[in-house]
Amino acid sequence: MSDDIFDRLVARITLNRNADPATSYVAKMTAKGRAKIAQKLGEEAVETVIAAMGSDRGELVAEASDLMFHLALLLADAGLDFDDIRAELSRREGVSGLAEKAGRKG
Repeated sequence: MSDDIFDRLVARITLNRNADPATSYVAKMTAKGRAKIAQKLGEEAVETVIAAMGSDRGELVAEASDLMFHLALLLADAGLDFDDIRAELSRREGVSGLAEKAGRKG
């Protein structure tokens, strides 16, 4: 098993997606569907922003951890993982953020 906590998180989420929703939060959220997972991710993002506006470092770390967990859950639901994000960030590495954004389609 990987030493990377994000890889272990994705592995655990993948394992638990088909578990009993009565005993697994991951399975429960998966059963509710991607829209509900995305809604929860949005809620966690807002909570992270609110925590960032305060001065409690621990609260920000806790909320950011919730955000990353729910992002991993959403990615898993879409058949993706952090390797896909790593690949995209690698593709963008060394490219100006303004140039990258201007080059996007749509």
